[in-house]
Amino acid sequence: MEQPDASGLSPQVALLWGRRPAPRRGRVPGLSVEAITAAAIRIADAEGLPAVSMARVAGELGSATMSLYRHVDSKDDLLLLMSDAALEAPPELAGATWRERLSSWAFAVLAVIRRHPWYREIPIAGPPVGPRNLEWFDRALGALADSGLDEGDKVLVVMGLMPVVHGQARLSIDLAAGYAADPEAFGEGFARSLASVVDPARYPALSRVMASGAFGPGPAGAEESPEGGDVGYDDHGPEFAFALGCYLDGVAAFVERRTGGRN
Repeated sequence: MEQPDASGLSPQVALLWGRRPAPRRGRVPGLSVEAITAAAIRIADAEGLPAVSMARVAGELGSATMSLYRHVDSKDDLLLLMSDAALEAPPELAGATWRERLSSWAFAVLAVIRRHPWYREIPIAGPPVGPRNLEWFDRALGALADSGLDEGDKVLVVMGLMPVVHGQARLSIDLAAGYAADPEAFGEGFARSLASVVDPARYPALSRVMASGAFGPGPAGAEESPEGGDVGYDDHGPEFAFALGCYLDGVAAFVERRTGGRN
């Protein structure tokens, strides 16, 4: 593991914050950490994360591969830069209450990940340290400003919300791809397949769900969205709103216990 520099920052943190010394020689005009990161994101958006390599990015920028290594030490460092830059700037959160603002934050995070589906493929190796990640983290903590929770409890609430958002992003993106490839495997097709294999004696609860007609026409979970229009696997869908609502119900009970109903 690389050691911190004289400032106490690890090489990765220094890279994210633009605090690593600029290369002293062999500089290529127009080549920078920002340009390299932006090119890698363009490739990932268009072709997926496996298409990103130092050579591929160099080709996108019209540079020699070795020129990139004067700015970014490795592909792992490049993925780290991408995972921060892809988040974009967080929006102002809508809502008069902590619950509304935290819900707004969660939907905004999900929207960003949906714009960059490859984002979910980058391993999360530690707490947020990049400027964009910290902006989003700060915005979520700020949403809880009037909750009455102490600072440590606010961190617990936000960290607990992250798996809800990231899990929904992974599920919805993967299912959207599956539906696009084989719509018949969803909705009525799924119901027909289950009818052929599900034994009520072995799967009594699932059999009752099937008998209720819950697996109806179209993609599972498709229904009217609050904004109007059909919501299926290509949208946030009611599943995320349901999961988020359940989590926030739990947070509301937690706030009640912590504050004695003062908020």
